[in-house]
Amino acid sequence: MDSAALLREGLKKEKAAEEVRDIKTDSAEETVMEDNMTAGADMQMSEEEKAGFAGGIAAGGDSAEAAPTETEEAAQEELNDEISEFCPLNVTNTRSGLDYGEFIHGTYYSESCGMERGYSILLPADYSEDKQYPVLYLLHGIFGDEYSFSGDPSNKIKEIAGNMAADGLIDKTIIVCPNMYAAKDPAQQPAFDNESIKPYDEFIYDLTGDLMPHIESSYSVLTGRENTYLAGFSMGGRETIFITLQRPELFGYVCAISAAPGIVPATDKFMTHNGQMQESEMHFADGAVLPEAFIICCGSKDSVVGKYPESYHEILTANGTEHIWYEINGADHDNTAIKSGLYNLFKQIAYDRAQSK
Repeated sequence: MDSAALLREGLKKEKAAEEVRDIKTDSAEETVMEDNMTAGADMQMSEEEKAGFAGGIAAGGDSAEAAPTETEEAAQEELNDEISEFCPLNVTNTRSGLDYGEFIHGTYYSESCGMERGYSILLPADYSEDKQYPVLYLLHGIFGDEYSFSGDPSNKIKEIAGNMAADGLIDKTIIVCPNMYAAKDPAQQPAFDNESIKPYDEFIYDLTGDLMPHIESSYSVLTGRENTYLAGFSMGGRETIFITLQRPELFGYVCAISAAPGIVPATDKFMTHNGQMQESEMHFADGAVLPEAFIICCGSKDSVVGKYPESYHEILTANGTEHIWYEINGADHDNTAIKSGLYNLFKQIAYDRAQSK
């Protein structure tokens, strides 16, 4: 389905909002979301629902449809630059005797927001100022903050990065989880309307002008695009794509997971998005330095963003913009998708690192 057809389908869904309660869905999460649709843009959501938007719906690693295959459970997957649909269990398992470090909290002053802002940061367990480390900026979804990833052990962020480093596949990496809601008014809160979502779109200025310089001056970070990575989930995935298209010279490796609609004008079951750009503008500037890997992925059964990530893939393809697209079979808007995206991001880094030796 092309992007225009997706938009038409979205408009039909909005027109049929009053009939949503009579529609039977395949998952409890989707039923809740479609029921909420009748309440409009200012719908009240539970904290659990907001957490699912921010950091992923909880997903059991042993679910029948989203379980790693027998091959992926092997002790060591062969290193190549091919996409692996699921993150191998040996990469997500907590290993005895391996110290993964802990997230700590930090603050910085944001000139773009005019206030002090917070972030969570994961330093390698043996972090030393005598060494320098690559850095991943990891962006949460709508309704989230700097604790959305750091406070959820089910996403296995520490294990994925720590195990791959312990196996010698990647360098030990600093992971920064910012608060992506870059509002200038501390009283402003996210909601499903364009004015309330605008601070997410303006995070690009806070990230590049304030947070990244703070991290690079406060921690022992390797600089340069080859050592700087960007990934995001849901609204964070949307902003990951937008930031990458605007500032590709800053990030060598990028992964947008389950990206929310709204980069281009769109209507989904929550709101009508004005869009950050038109479809024809969704590409890298002529002569831009491109990322070594630009990955976009989504679960095949995503009950929140649906087929919008695939529509981004179609628009980028139509505009001749190089990227990698794949689906995670059976995954919802969940941590199965998050683990898959992060693993493939680091796998691309690992492969290029091995090729350069």
